[in-house]
Amino acid sequence: METNYLVIMALLIGCLATTIPVFMALFFTGMVGLVWIAGIDPQIVIEVLYRSMDKFALIVVLFFVLCGNIMTTGSIVSKLIKTANCMVGFLPGGLAMAGILACGFFGAISGSTVATVVAIGGFMIPALLENNYDEKFSVGVMTTAPILGVIIPPSIAMILYAMVTNDPLEALFLTGFVPGFLIMFFMSLYAYFFCKRRDTITMPKPSLQEVFATLRESFWALMLPVLIFGGIYSGYFTANEAAVVACFYAFIVEIFIHRDLKLREIKGVVISSAITSSTLLVIVAGASVFGEYLTFEQIPGQIANAVVENIQTPWVFLLSVNILLLIIGMFMDIISATLILTPIFLPLLSRFGIDTMHFGLLMTLNLGIGYCTPPLGVSLYISGAVADRDLIYVSKAVLPFLLIQIAILMLLTFWPDLVLFLPHWVYPPS
Repeated sequence: METNYLVIMALLIGCLATTIPVFMALFFTGMVGLVWIAGIDPQIVIEVLYRSMDKFALIVVLFFVLCGNIMTTGSIVSKLIKTANCMVGFLPGGLAMAGILACGFFGAISGSTVATVVAIGGFMIPALLENNYDEKFSVGVMTTAPILGVIIPPSIAMILYAMVTNDPLEALFLTGFVPGFLIMFFMSLYAYFFCKRRDTITMPKPSLQEVFATLRESFWALMLPVLIFGGIYSGYFTANEAAVVACFYAFIVEIFIHRDLKLREIKGVVISSAITSSTLLVIVAGASVFGEYLTFEQIPGQIANAVVENIQTPWVFLLSVNILLLIIGMFMDIISATLILTPIFLPLLSRFGIDTMHFGLLMTLNLGIGYCTPPLGVSLYISGAVADRDLIYVSKAVLPFLLIQIAILMLLTFWPDLVLFLPHWVYPPS
């Protein structure tokens, strides 16, 4: 039996190494395991494939994708950046801080790191360079700050994690606020001292009238995250319904208030969102087939028993998992990794007494860092294309910011109350 497991793992790694699309690699490997090794009827595998996409949580993901595309096509993104710049642009490193804050604002709406690095990084990297900021610093900060897209709720990765664990999505979202604030604060602090030491030119401090004018101009854009979180935690609508509300609100604002989204552009926005959503869905489908094989062979339970025999304390377990997830994040996208690994780790959490919501945040943060690590970090390639720099240059540029994020990861790992404070306060454990 162990030989069969090795064959399956070798097949999966081989498929990924030959640049076969991830969803095809997962589906083909799962198919081989279920049909040729486990002897399952192929028709059942096809049923698993279709059943994996028949989940309400996936609708939420699709609507947040659409919402992000509406904002990037319209002017909500530029207004969020303008507001952030007005708040901190006059400080040393203020423009970089504005980019970090803008990633936080946009992440609180889009739920995606890729969308954040495209929308904010694509605008801010040229802006930083035009204002004589150090190039390596500019590329590094705007490549790594978009991790806020999957940390600050709503988060597509957290939605999928909750789909597997059955954790309440509203409570799981709350785990991201404190970590998101810590990342914004310490990255901004680094930007402040880095730019102050180099006497980077700052913008003039805005007058009170200019501040009010900017806030008035950006009012409808700033109200979007207020609407989402206010609606969720006041009980007017669920976290699932929030995605639809956000889409509808962004559409109305861009069409009728800002008037920066033209009716003729709507078709393109919908098509682009459909393509992105389809990519996510096929990954979910492929991962589900592979996950079905793991479940059928009871591999998660066997791994759990092996781990428990060799690791005695939850802290050693969490440290080991962090290292493993950081490595996996270098090679696998967050969607696939979340869907495949969550069922494997889930039995271990109860054995070590680890809160599933705490672990969900750690997994999301670990895999989010993977967007900025070679060889397959998507953010590296996007920022490299914007700055016209190669992978090695961008990988060196992100290093100091990755160290900051890993330090915060370690803090959150061994101080779970920092993660669970908000969800336990809003939703007291029974």
